[in-house]
Amino acid sequence: MKERSPFHAALAAIPGTYVIGVAGDSGSGKTTFTAIIRHLFGDQLVSTITLDDYHLFDREERKVRNITPLAPEANDLEALERDLRELKKGIPVRKKVYNHATGTLEGPVEFSPSRILILEGLHTLFTPALRGLIDFSLYVDPAPDVKKEWKIKRDTGKRGYSEQEVMEEIRKRQADYTRYIAPQRECADAIIHVAFSRFGRELGWTRNIYRISLIQVPLPKTTDDIGFTIALPLLATTETCPFSLEFDRRTLRGKTMASLTVDGECDQRFLPLFNRYLKEETGIDPAEVYGERRCLPPSEIIQLIFCWRIIRDILSRA
Repeated sequence: MKERSPFHAALAAIPGTYVIGVAGDSGSGKTTFTAIIRHLFGDQLVSTITLDDYHLFDREERKVRNITPLAPEANDLEALERDLRELKKGIPVRKKVYNHATGTLEGPVEFSPSRILILEGLHTLFTPALRGLIDFSLYVDPAPDVKKEWKIKRDTGKRGYSEQEVMEEIRKRQADYTRYIAPQRECADAIIHVAFSRFGRELGWTRNIYRISLIQVPLPKTTDDIGFTIALPLLATTETCPFSLEFDRRTLRGKTMASLTVDGECDQRFLPLFNRYLKEETGIDPAEVYGERRCLPPSEIIQLIFCWRIIRDILSRA
């Protein structure tokens, strides 16, 4: 029998379910930035709940009531807290399912948590009770102009809205976003900020290249022999993709946070130690997830680093 990796052994030793909370506005990229966790850790280990399933009203009733889903009173947060307590213990719950195509609530259905549960939505970090049940939290924070572009693209392409309807929805939601959603950023263990690339704004829409920062609470000292390998011969040629890396410190909630910013595309030949570490811990080669592309956009580099941070957090609990 193959010996379990330190990550899998540590995860098995954690009682109940390890919960990752992901907060942010509608259309901010929450699902995109957590997809790699499911791919790299495996579907057997990871399950996801979207907080849209805890809407109290369907789309038509929200229109009648003139209320947005960003308002806490439009959501059954008490039921969410109650269910999360059970899921944290590994106990299945029965919940409704929000159908984005029809804007209606369906079910209820039974939901059983995996060893890792991703809790994703508008109010993930809204109450002290929710924050207390989450092991590691992430706030996804695209710049306003990026978020507007994404929401238009998603809602017109996948959810059947016209561009005029999307713009009106953005306008109606802004006050609730500022009041209820944005303050959750201050409560997160990590923040992903997305801005248009310095190499060209059009690269976001056409090639998914943005300037992305991962801002996170500092780790205790670690001796892991992993990281980026800067291959100088590649930097002395034009064979690799243009990119930039920037490290800085930011103060949030009175705490110093570590900030890494990636822009452009990063050549996978800079990542052999990092990819090998992730493969040894998860059993899945990142190259199999992202394919044989030589260069990865910043979102995928940040996703891999976030996976590493989750691994480190789980290992620290063993």
